[in-house]
Amino acid sequence: MRPELRRCRMAEGCMMALRYGMVFFNLLFWLGGCGILGVGVWLSVTQGNFATLSSSLPSLSAANLLIAVGTIIMVIGCLGCVGAVKESRPILLTFFILLLLIFFLEILSIMLFFIYQDEIDEYAQRDLKKGLQLFGTEGNVGLTNAWMIVQTDFRCCGVTNHTDWFEVYNATRVPDSCCLEYSDNCGLDNPGTWWTAPCYERVKDWLNENLVALWIFALCTALTQILGLVFSMTMFCQAVKVETFYA
Repeated sequence: MRPELRRCRMAEGCMMALRYGMVFFNLLFWLGGCGILGVGVWLSVTQGNFATLSSSLPSLSAANLLIAVGTIIMVIGCLGCVGAVKESRPILLTFFILLLLIFFLEILSIMLFFIYQDEIDEYAQRDLKKGLQLFGTEGNVGLTNAWMIVQTDFRCCGVTNHTDWFEVYNATRVPDSCCLEYSDNCGLDNPGTWWTAPCYERVKDWLNENLVALWIFALCTALTQILGLVFSMTMFCQAVKVETFYA
């Protein structure tokens, strides 16, 4: 067998292995996107009134975030599958560029978060306190429900202190979700019957307690993206070599 023919068959074998690996990888990627999108749509339909705690970013809800992330993952996964099956260099290159761009944006976001962590903390607390003023008002059912759920689940009251609510009501009063034992109008009772832990610190503590799991998730996500970048660029380069050989 001539060396050129042997190299050609080896290249074809590599292309086939890469194609199957790329299709399998992106199929998992696409299915993951479908799952995230499905959860987002389910939350939007069943928990439509559950929005965000932020007053300046009312569209930044869990449902909207999941729908956006799921859609992006589905589109990228679909591009990868089509590019692998058709061995299309433009589609493979588009897939690589989009995935690389997302990877760099994620790294940049993490870096900026750690650099400006104190400023982010201050802004978040100011924005959350501003959002308290909208609690219970018309057209802000989502924000109201969000605060009720957070305070009940985390056994906390207010952003930095239960007294944050005094400015909202202009009285020594808190929402009923701040009560140790929930009952109608219990927020008017003695302060000794309320949760006093700040919700902002409670949520931060919960995140710190689950930091290992969050880092494992982040590393798995990064590894998945790196594998996608390697697969797509290797397949792209192999397609160029095969096309050059036959030319």
